[in-house]
Amino acid sequence: MKSHLIFIGAPGSGKGTQAARLVSLKGLKQVSTGDLLRGEIAKGTKLGEEVKSVMDTGNLVSDDLVVRLLQANINLESEQYIFDGYPRNLAQAQTLDKEVLKGVKATAVFFDIDQKKLIERLTNRRTCKDCTSIYNLISKKPKIEGVCDKCGGTNLVQRADDKEDVIKNRLEVFQKTVDPVLDYYKQSNRLVIVNADSSEDEIFSKISSIL
Repeated sequence: MKSHLIFIGAPGSGKGTQAARLVSLKGLKQVSTGDLLRGEIAKGTKLGEEVKSVMDTGNLVSDDLVVRLLQANINLESEQYIFDGYPRNLAQAQTLDKEVLKGVKATAVFFDIDQKKLIERLTNRRTCKDCTSIYNLISKKPKIEGVCDKCGGTNLVQRADDKEDVIKNRLEVFQKTVDPVLDYYKQSNRLVIVNADSSEDEIFSKISSIL
């Protein structure tokens, strides 16, 4: 039976970078509930129509609907998955175990990083509007200032949610809900903590050892 990963971490802690490497180098599949929602709508399934009707009214998709979406789109026996950004709270963690994983092995990986360093990292993040490549004015500068290394575009911008006041609010919301989730996985010996301020290679090596 294949083992699976559950990524937990604040915005900007490096979950997406590591998920992309695991997908590319280890063949895992990344599960993003947002992508699943959009994909199901695009397929025009009955479930997709139900999702669309909820989203069109501006309401949040219920946990029950997300679970049904997961059940319809994953095969735990034939693929290895990274659950990225879900669960977000204790109730979702419990539901994921009971309704989706159903006893299948999954390890929670918490990307731990000092909040001040995280704010510094995010406020210095820049994204290429043309190809979505991500840079950091401190740790990963483009070779030519203001120019994307990948596509040559000159639209390197700061996202609205990377402004300091927005970041602090997001981190406050995250912190309020994450501790019970970490305790839940710790109690069942399924929690691994990685230092998210380490190098990308060091973090990747530690996560790979879990698999």
